[in-house]
Amino acid sequence: RAQQIQGRNKNKKQWQAAWLLRAVTCIDLTTLAGDDTPGNVHRLCMKATQPVRNDMLKSMDMHDKGVTTAAVCVYPSRVADAVKSLKAANSSVPVASVATGFPAGQTSLKTRLEEVRMAVEDGAMEIDIVINRTLALTGQWEAMYDEVCQFREACGEAHMKSILAIGELGTYTNVYKASLVAMMAGSDFIKTSTGKESVNATYPVAIVMVRAIRDYFLKTGHKVGFKPAGGIRTAKESSVWLTLMKEELGDEWLSPRLFRLGASSLLADIERQIYHYVTGRYAAYHQMPMA
Repeated sequence: RAQQIQGRNKNKKQWQAAWLLRAVTCIDLTTLAGDDTPGNVHRLCMKATQPVRNDMLKSMDMHDKGVTTAAVCVYPSRVADAVKSLKAANSSVPVASVATGFPAGQTSLKTRLEEVRMAVEDGAMEIDIVINRTLALTGQWEAMYDEVCQFREACGEAHMKSILAIGELGTYTNVYKASLVAMMAGSDFIKTSTGKESVNATYPVAIVMVRAIRDYFLKTGHKVGFKPAGGIRTAKESSVWLTLMKEELGDEWLSPRLFRLGASSLLADIERQIYHYVTGRYAAYHQMPMA
């Protein structure tokens, strides 16, 4: 099935440009590096509010449609910087923060819960938590459920995305079970990876996760979002992910409300493809500025 979907996407011209713009609106524009400073977080926020150059949007008659990325994703210590930058730019782009001992989740429960609360206090509207892989690998599903429920409570009004770190779960069965447990505990989204594992978002694992979402929806009537993250770098890949969502879950999952792409370098490639559509030639990377 994964091979089928990868071979399917043949959009060209204005249809391709439309799919790429849709992908831009679903990106959680991310910086999770040890050398993050208020300066490059500010730059990322400005890029999120104006992800595609205005002259290119004008030539497609999309300059007044409010094209922004879905969110900006940073470490908890940088949330206040991001909130301040976006407020100064008068932007409604939400700030997402990773938490709970990201990426390994190997700190005490008390510390992980406090991290969630602090990020929310600083203004994060979305929290990307990491599940405790030890509990998943040793089959302690109830204990995992209880932990995620506590994270959900600590998030308060903020949206919660649960990162399963699929590269460390071992089997598709574990991925499916972890998906269901995370959804039952109140996750608004389930997310493939932290982007720090050796195996990140792969299509076969994604199919297992989106089918868990579908099964959960059919049983409960509750829609849960999906977020692939890690290693998604090309415009073509973003189109494959959108195709996967459309075919497995339907058109409703093609909006930022239920679908996100966790990425840092993806936007530059999408912009280059849109530049090609508008001008007929490819831009050098330095012509697509970060801000």
